[in-house]
Amino acid sequence: PGAADVRLQQVPRYPEFDVDVDRWMARQIGFTESNVAQSLLVSLSGTAQANPNYWLNVQTGVNYPVIVQTPQYLVDSVDALATTPIALPNQPRPQLLTNLASVRRNVAPGVISHYNVQPVLDVLAAADRADLWSVSSAVQRIVDEVRPTLPRGTFITIRGQAETMRSSFTALAGGMVLAVVLVYLLMAVNFQSWLDPLIILMALPGAMAGVLWMLLVTQTNISIPALMGAIMCVGVATSNSILVVQFANETREEEKLNAHDAALAAGTTRLRPVIMTALAMILGMLPMSLGLGEGGEQNAPLGRVVIGGLTLATFATLLFVPVVYSVLRRKQAVTEVPPELRE
Repeated sequence: PGAADVRLQQVPRYPEFDVDVDRWMARQIGFTESNVAQSLLVSLSGTAQANPNYWLNVQTGVNYPVIVQTPQYLVDSVDALATTPIALPNQPRPQLLTNLASVRRNVAPGVISHYNVQPVLDVLAAADRADLWSVSSAVQRIVDEVRPTLPRGTFITIRGQAETMRSSFTALAGGMVLAVVLVYLLMAVNFQSWLDPLIILMALPGAMAGVLWMLLVTQTNISIPALMGAIMCVGVATSNSILVVQFANETREEEKLNAHDAALAAGTTRLRPVIMTALAMILGMLPMSLGLGEGGEQNAPLGRVVIGGLTLATFATLLFVPVVYSVLRRKQAVTEVPPELRE
């Protein structure tokens, strides 16, 4: 389901005529296999590339390619083909093909294509009323079922846009992981701590949950724009969590509060900035998520993913991040800096 215009690119059983030259008989008359093949080729299918001939119009000075061949309506049977004259310049008279060779019907591939030096048969298909991911997944399941029954040395490979899509998904997923790692290392340098960046990244599970939730609710499939939107959610969710954690650290140091009170103060004080930042992004992505206009459905997954991811990431930033901060910082005592060191 979802696949349309399924066809085999190569014709596996193309009708042909096999001409088997009798070498002994041909040599007795003065012909070789090459002579017979060349004469038959020129007679039946003249060409302007392999054996070009030109006629010069003396009035205009223009050369015209001349192709001479037997009319196709005269070669309408095997017997007519067998009576094709085979001539050589040094022979007094032409010989019939039936005197030099035998002609029989046969079938063979019309085109032999190769992939990595190996002959292949290409089965082409297009996605219709379904996304490429679901169609390629259905094809992959069929291939997995058929693969154990294949003869030795035969294999099936899915190529084309499906292969490009899978490689793009892999690259974007790797880019998302790399983005999280780089963000963590950058925050570790800025905060001079390995624990605070970990607390900040606790908003990302909520963002990913929001992404999956929105894809499920809107019946949107995973695509390149959707993965790009997920990467955007990583940046916005991280920046909002930084506001909460940084304010909690400053409150603990200035007002000498414990971790629980500092986390509670950070969640309530930074409520408005976090909501305003997330709401501005959500409202900005709302028109895109509706997929309005010509071609708007192409970028609609990006807007939907950002809206879903930031919605749950905001709740995670204001609720889950302060709880994690309170738990992990509970046993850490606030060290008072002596006045002489502050100066």
